[in-house]
Amino acid sequence: MAAPTLLLLALLLPAGAWPGLPRRPCVHCCHPAWPPGPYARVSDGDPWRSLPRVRPTIDIEILKGEARGCRLHGTWGSGGGLEGTLSPSLCPGTPCQRAYAAFSVGRREGLHSSDDFQAVPFDTELVNLDGAFDLAEGRFLCTVPGVYFLSLNVHTWNYKETYLHIMLNRRPAAVLYAQPSERSVMQAQSLMLLLAAGDAVWVRMFQREQDNAVYGERGDLYITFSGHLVKPAAEL
Repeated sequence: MAAPTLLLLALLLPAGAWPGLPRRPCVHCCHPAWPPGPYARVSDGDPWRSLPRVRPTIDIEILKGEARGCRLHGTWGSGGGLEGTLSPSLCPGTPCQRAYAAFSVGRREGLHSSDDFQAVPFDTELVNLDGAFDLAEGRFLCTVPGVYFLSLNVHTWNYKETYLHIMLNRRPAAVLYAQPSERSVMQAQSLMLLLAAGDAVWVRMFQREQDNAVYGERGDLYITFSGHLVKPAAEL
């Protein structure tokens, strides 16, 4: 019991109470933490002496999507922090500039071919962003280049042939065809095209030896032609 009692007294009593014991300086038992605190003494030989002190900050305006600058230009300041200004480029808070283009038109009246080739005009506008589709001419004029999805739907006419082309400028891009039959049916064609600015997309009726026609009536909408931008050329 004597040894533990003496050890406990050595720990509790001040160092001056034991004049016979030698004094030893305090030493670090491990490497000091990094980085040092603001009031810690840092010698020239410490490995982090030359490293800058970075003080991170949060710009709440960027989080709200209202900032216009995110690229920092500057130098290390005397206090160890990065000092500079923000440039208005490539900011995470800047709204993306999206491109849109779409149309959807229809024709309520039926149509018989009167010539070898004729454009199909439309009389009903469902969607026509920026007025890019001309109903009377039956043409969509591309102003936003990119990849477009196009679809054509018609109702065939009993005992008449249905022969249409989806045209890209003067070139047939796809055909919609139905043979003469005693039963009228709905026919559809769709495709994707890469359009450049100034390209025209339209529907052409093609007359051969037989009568070519598409059915329609004022009360319902059987004939529709639609298209929309899938991906602008700037993102390809």
